[in-house]
Amino acid sequence: MKRRRRAKSILVIGIGRFGKHIAMNLLRLGNDVMVVDKDEEIIQRISSVFEDVIVGDCTNEDVLRALGISNFDMCFVTIGKNFESSLIITSRLKNLGAKYIVTKAGRDIQTDILKKIGADEVIYPERVLAEKLAVKYNASNIFDYIELTPEFSIYEVAVPADWVGNSIEKIHIRKKYSLNVIAVRAESSLIAMPGADYEFQEGDVIIVIGRQTDVESMCMQD
Repeated sequence: MKRRRRAKSILVIGIGRFGKHIAMNLLRLGNDVMVVDKDEEIIQRISSVFEDVIVGDCTNEDVLRALGISNFDMCFVTIGKNFESSLIITSRLKNLGAKYIVTKAGRDIQTDILKKIGADEVIYPERVLAEKLAVKYNASNIFDYIELTPEFSIYEVAVPADWVGNSIEKIHIRKKYSLNVIAVRAESSLIAMPGADYEFQEGDVIIVIGRQTDVESMCMQD
C-alpha cells in the first residue's frame, strides 16, 4: 500500500508578489500554509485563499513567539525591499527554534549575511530567473533545467532531428555526449528511465542529466 506524503506545516512571512506565489504553490501541493504580513489590506485580499492568515509585524519577537515557530517544518521570509526587516526576522526565527529557514535576498552580498545570522537557505529569484533564461536562450532547444550542483543539472531538451528513428543504444548518448537520458516526454506520456532499445520519435522531448557544456554541445549537433 502506497503511503501518503505527510503535509508540511509552513509559515510564509511577507506577502508580496514572490511570497504570494510561494505560498499559493505550497498550498496547492497539499501543505498547511500560514501567511503573515503587517499590511492588513494585503491579508484581507488573500483571506479567501488561505485559512490561516495573520496581520502582524514579525520584527516584533512577541508576534513571532505567539505563532509557535518550532511547530513549523519550514519558515519562509519573503520580504521584498526591507533588508533590515529580513535580517531581524531571520535571526529571531533562528533564536525561537525554527527548524528550517528560507530567506529571500535582493542582492548577492545579502546571501552571506543572511546565512551567518540563521538562514538555512537563501534564494535570489532575480538571479535564478536570469540564469535559467540565459541557459534557455543560449541554446534554442533547451526548454528548462534544474540545477543539482554547480556542475550538474537536469535539462529538458528537444530531441535532435538526426536522433529520430534511432535508439538510445545506437546513438551512444552516454559515450558520445557524457549525458544520461532519465526520461522521454512523448506526446502526452512520460517514459521514465527508457531502455536502451527506445527509438526516438519526432516531437519527443528528452530529459537528461549532465553538464551544461555537454548539453549545449549536443544541441549544436542538431
